[in-house]
Amino acid sequence: MKTKFAVVGAGHGGKAMAAHLALMGFEVNLYNRTFERIAVIKKRGGIELVENEDNIPHGFGKLARVTSDMKEAVKDVKVIMVVLPSSAHADIAKTMSPHLKDGQIVILHPGRTCGALEFSKVLRDTECKADVTISEAETFIYASRSDGPAQARIFRIKEAVPLAALPATRTQQVLDAISEAYPQFIDGVDVLHTGLNNMGAIFHPALTLLNAGWIEATHGDYQFYIDGVTPSVARMLEVLDRERVTVASAVGIRARTALEWLKLAYDTDGADLHEAIHNQPGYYGIKAPPTLNHRYLFEDIPMSLVPIASIGKRYGVAVGAMESMIKIGSIIHRTDYWRRGRTVEKLGLEQWSVSELTRFVQEGKIE
Repeated sequence: MKTKFAVVGAGHGGKAMAAHLALMGFEVNLYNRTFERIAVIKKRGGIELVENEDNIPHGFGKLARVTSDMKEAVKDVKVIMVVLPSSAHADIAKTMSPHLKDGQIVILHPGRTCGALEFSKVLRDTECKADVTISEAETFIYASRSDGPAQARIFRIKEAVPLAALPATRTQQVLDAISEAYPQFIDGVDVLHTGLNNMGAIFHPALTLLNAGWIEATHGDYQFYIDGVTPSVARMLEVLDRERVTVASAVGIRARTALEWLKLAYDTDGADLHEAIHNQPGYYGIKAPPTLNHRYLFEDIPMSLVPIASIGKRYGVAVGAMESMIKIGSIIHRTDYWRRGRTVEKLGLEQWSVSELTRFVQEGKIE
């Protein structure tokens, strides 16, 4: 019997995933908090994946249920795909908590940094008794966009996406449950590996903040990774990346460096980060964000940069460059991203030793 899915979130990614799963022959429920956003999808009974290239899926994906009622959305489904900004993970965990049943799997697409840890903490705090497996993808599998109220378009499907369950002993169960739909997902070791290999934490906030004047003056009309990565900006990225790798090392993880990631993802080389980024043909033509009110700041700072820096501070790593980016972002957005972000205190990790943290992510045991 085919796996039943629920997709939570009807934005660019959620619509693409729901339509693609339906086209592959799976029974799919689609949930969105505000019904207005999915009213046309419900009326049509599904989502049209617009034709893009010959080898990219397209056609009408018929959905089983389209609803703003979480209880209805997750009822009798095996796998719940959460496709939302990571800033919404805690709220969605609270909403989902009373309706979860033993044996269900929740996958965050993606978790950013500490997404599964945060989701799991909310379920514990709300006294969810169901034996549920929370897991997270390192990145989103699709490059996609919404093409209308009941249309979506997929540009690319990634070949390999690391995924980890909490605890890691359940990762294979999750991979088995989704393998028919998504053979692209591979074992991501554990949720510390997926979270600390979050390259968006390094590239997105710093590249946006260090080019803030240019973004505001041109409304993003320049090449983000080419014009925006000057030698001095690249040096900042290198320091941020070094801090991330050192934080990972402090909790026993050998994280990929940005240079290693560029080689792995794009087969791109360079003597340093400036050269490697400029050697990546895929970065040419990508425009900058049109405004500073962008997820590269309001999502990637609190949900990616803050947890990495917070883990670093907890385990004795100097994270001055990260702290400076968090501070500048907070000033520009007139907010306190430390207070809003995923800190070790919010995640309930502040008293844990490295061995206790490692044991929890690998075996799910709390001393």
